[in-house]
Amino acid sequence: MRDGRRTLLAKRLRRAMTPAEQALWRHLRDRQRCNLKFRRQHPIGPFVVDFACLQPALVIEVDGGQHNESRSDIARDVYLHRCGFHVLRFWNNDVLSNPDGVCRVVDAWIEARGVRMD
Repeated sequence: MRDGRRTLLAKRLRRAMTPAEQALWRHLRDRQRCNLKFRRQHPIGPFVVDFACLQPALVIEVDGGQHNESRSDIARDVYLHRCGFHVLRFWNNDVLSNPDGVCRVVDAWIEARGVRMD
């Protein structure tokens, strides 16, 4: 997919976020996690990821049942790892039922990378 088409797809996906993505975005936006800037529906290479923090290189994916053992998700993860990104995946129901727990996992990953917690 060309860059322009991927950018248009990302914009469309931002307008059509799932309820779980919206719930997590409320906790990631406005530098709430260690004063780090997260981007939603962000293009990286040939993919559009749910959330990305470019520094440190972290991608967060919020998945529904269609992603269970998905070959395309495995290929995406391999590509992102080759680009230096770490991928955290959460199930929709975990984000919706326990957003604070999901945020604790994200914060622990960030803290383990030496980013100072505010």
